[in-house]
Amino acid sequence: MVREPSVFIRLEGKKGMSPTRQSIQDSFRASKSQVIGTTKPVDVFKVLMKITLVFCIVASISLIYYFSLSTQSRWFGCQQCDRGFGRSSYQKITGAGGDVGRTGYERTNISHILFGIGGSTGTWGERRRYCELWWKPNVTRGFVWLDEKPAENDTWPETSPPYQVSGDTSGFKYPSWTGSASAVRLARIVKESFELGVENVRWFVMGDDDTVFFTENLVAVLGRYDHNQMYYIGGSSESVEQNMLHSYGMAYGGGGFAISYPLAAELARVLDECLDRYYLFYGSDQKIHGCLSEIGVPLTRELGFHQVDIRGDAYGLLAAHPVAPLVSLHHLDLVQSLFPSMTQIESLNRVITAYEADPARTIQQTICYDFSRNWSVSVAWGYSVQLYPSVVTAEELETPFQTFYTWRSWSTHPFTFNTRPMSEDPCERPIIYFLDRVEMKGINRQILTTYKRLGFSPDRDCNNSRYAPLLAVHSFNVSAFQLRPESWEKAPRRQCCEVVDGRDGVERSVIQVKIKECSQEQILSPASDRNTNSHTVEAASKVMTWAGARLQAGGHKMSINCIPCVISWWI
Repeated sequence: MVREPSVFIRLEGKKGMSPTRQSIQDSFRASKSQVIGTTKPVDVFKVLMKITLVFCIVASISLIYYFSLSTQSRWFGCQQCDRGFGRSSYQKITGAGGDVGRTGYERTNISHILFGIGGSTGTWGERRRYCELWWKPNVTRGFVWLDEKPAENDTWPETSPPYQVSGDTSGFKYPSWTGSASAVRLARIVKESFELGVENVRWFVMGDDDTVFFTENLVAVLGRYDHNQMYYIGGSSESVEQNMLHSYGMAYGGGGFAISYPLAAELARVLDECLDRYYLFYGSDQKIHGCLSEIGVPLTRELGFHQVDIRGDAYGLLAAHPVAPLVSLHHLDLVQSLFPSMTQIESLNRVITAYEADPARTIQQTICYDFSRNWSVSVAWGYSVQLYPSVVTAEELETPFQTFYTWRSWSTHPFTFNTRPMSEDPCERPIIYFLDRVEMKGINRQILTTYKRLGFSPDRDCNNSRYAPLLAVHSFNVSAFQLRPESWEKAPRRQCCEVVDGRDGVERSVIQVKIKECSQEQILSPASDRNTNSHTVEAASKVMTWAGARLQAGGHKMSINCIPCVISWWI
């Protein structure tokens, strides 16, 4: 039986077969046709069913094996299996309805943030004034973490955040010869905040009791990130000395930092053991950074978090703010008042007045030129205006004046950003105006901010004739429409402005400035005025051509007297 097919094949391939071979072949064909002829459709169906059943069994076993290895905790209820290094069992918030952000979830709002403010009973009475500038009861969520419970006869202010008392940290390693005794306690605020189990939290935001947060902008910044991923967001120090001493890669706690829910879950699991490994580190923020390095999550830098590790006058830093939303300010007790002839709290209240009208635009720099008078104007919206008697490049204007010193040594350098000197000679510096008031104009809610000279001495003004027209300007009126928070989801670009009444060259005591989005081809350069004029003439020519065609189509002729009208209408 084994050899018959091979014999048949050999016979099949030869010509002139004998009768014996022919009979063998005929008998084989007959048996083959008989077998085929007797096969029933039911038998074929049974075979196909068996093959299908075997395939399904194999596929099912493969799927069960795959899922049992990849997501064991979800299929079999293992509570510890999903808590391996680099993964956290966290609550994934998908949101239901509402405004959907770029990450596909309900857009992040202030209710998704839980603040952890590091404080103490000894300093809260003085420093709470900073926290109460931004804290909104029943809106913002979080706690001030104190080293001990306040005295029974002390009534906790309703305008302050509620407080929690930190847990005992006496069992942790700590060298008495370096750092702050509260560093371990403050570092554990992240863990203790997470373990409170507050619902619907996407971000844990840490700060000091003298940190001023601009919460609308904080929400805008955090809303750009997927809160279901591990994120560590904040800013570095402005001081090279501080960064070299501590770390360039960490978020400084005074400026505040944000940790997403899944990262907070993982950090809470490993923090206590980790703190003992980094007991030699000075501050709580440096200890947190060390532990996050073990998890493998680097710092995501945002330029709006300000540690303010500088001494002296912070004016130069704020008047040339980077193109990023203002998120926080710190160390405000250790720098001069932001406004002349005011206390620091009065100064902050004035900035916050502008912030409440247009949060996204606060402190944002805008640059424009008055070419008829060869003036340059730099606006830090909601704070200050600088007026220059010459055309200054945008690159120079966006570089902060060095009105401050280094944090540790009170030196003139170095900083983590470029600076330019502020001359003592009044003829080599701009005339500076500070915010005076904020108004909402018209039904379209246009915002008008007015800036005046504050705290200046006339005897210190420049006597040069070139400065005389500038000294005649007593104030600036700056108009702008509210900048939508969603604008920060786009690629950053500084907005443009124009001196509205600058074309006639007439001296005025009040200068009108209008802020608007830059056009697609608009640039800021001393040559841009000529470019703008050429574009205007070209555009006016196109309008005249269009208008002439429309008039001729109606059977009319366009008089040359209409040309100035069309040009003036276009401009």
